[in-house]
Amino acid sequence: MTQFGKPLTRTETPIPGLVVFDLPVHGDSRGWFKENWQREKMTEAGLPDFGPVQNNVSFNDKEGTTRGIHAEPWDKFVSVATGRIFGAWVDLREGPTYGAVFTAELDPSKAIFVPRGVGNSYQTLEPNTAYTYLVNDHWSPEAEYAFLNLADPTIAIAWPIPLEQAELSEKDKKHPPLSEVTPIPPKKTLVLGANGQVGRALREIWRDRPDVEFATRADIDLSNPGSLTEARRWRDYDTIVNAAAYTAVDKAETPEGRTLAWTINATAVATLARIATDNNITLVHISSDYVYDGTKEGEYTEDELLAPLGVYAQSKAAGDVAAATAHKHYVLRTSWVIGDGNNFVRTMASLAGRGVDPSVVEDQTGRLTFTSTIAEAIQHVLEVRPEYGVYHVTNTGEPTTWFDIARHVFELTGHDADRVTSTTTSAYFANATSPVAPRPANSALSLDRLTATGFEPEDAAEALARYLSA
Repeated sequence: MTQFGKPLTRTETPIPGLVVFDLPVHGDSRGWFKENWQREKMTEAGLPDFGPVQNNVSFNDKEGTTRGIHAEPWDKFVSVATGRIFGAWVDLREGPTYGAVFTAELDPSKAIFVPRGVGNSYQTLEPNTAYTYLVNDHWSPEAEYAFLNLADPTIAIAWPIPLEQAELSEKDKKHPPLSEVTPIPPKKTLVLGANGQVGRALREIWRDRPDVEFATRADIDLSNPGSLTEARRWRDYDTIVNAAAYTAVDKAETPEGRTLAWTINATAVATLARIATDNNITLVHISSDYVYDGTKEGEYTEDELLAPLGVYAQSKAAGDVAAATAHKHYVLRTSWVIGDGNNFVRTMASLAGRGVDPSVVEDQTGRLTFTSTIAEAIQHVLEVRPEYGVYHVTNTGEPTTWFDIARHVFELTGHDADRVTSTTTSAYFANATSPVAPRPANSALSLDRLTATGFEPEDAAEALARYLSA
């Protein structure tokens, strides 16, 4: 019997992500009313903001009508408009809870969120029962489905009306037992720019994950944004990590470089953001300290107004704005990136070993960011799922200059740090024969927002020593 006046509450089940909701139902002598789906209230109560695209209703004439067990590659929010059902849900996803069962009765005052890959079935307990459900994808013949026999003894569902007395379709009677069901794999994560420094760091920490795809420029080319929409069946993806970028800071000041910088760093990101929103994907986008002009004293917070100086900086700032249009997004802003490949630290170590005494600028201040730290931060936010938005990611410690870092590299590699001399940015580029992009003088980024999520980056000096000893 429908219960009136209950508050909106959620109850967890033994199946991860399968959540029962009590719905407020208001009744009088005329009948009753309820808000069956109310995004703001329900997401505040803990319902995932799953982005439904379709509402279906299944009307059942007879008591004992039984349907399922079907697991589809989308999420469902199931409720009852009239009547009453006995529902049974079986986890058919890959993982440790595969085969777990949960049962409950639903009337108009209860609903249940069924995550992708959990088998759904029900039996009507009253005639004229209307079973309704919201789904966040459209049916596709290319999607992966799983079906389980309603009478499988290994799951032993105690149907209130024995199945031999119930109304079943011939198709449902012939579904396989659990031992023959192919589990539904998780949605995939796509890493763009997989051969870059951040991409290689992600390969290292995610190398054992079969659900992660690594795409190089040969696989997906961001310089051709028009091809992105058809590059994948995007509904199969949960996350896009955009570690690809045009990073030739000075070449971006040339006509050809300007076009490539804006295409890859801005236009392509806008396309990815639209793809992410249309397909309920989380977009993780790697940004840069260059979006600031470097004139501030002290650390930049994520809420500072953008003030990019050069073409590269402007294209990255535009990319940040574009990425933020994705409904689910994390923009991770970094500085002075060091990883597997050519970079400042490797150059200084090479010069030290070859007997070259460099002159290094001392009027740019910031912190090193090792790609292992960026990769760990990406993994952290995707596991913890803090509030969507912008997060600064660098290693910790006092901000320093390129000159001080160069001296430290010489010391750590067993060379005399006094071989490094200081200069200014303007003096260093005084004799340049090609365009030179302006550099921010201050690249120190506040880490308070990131550390508040529970992530503690490694100290930059310790990370530098480890990096050089590897």
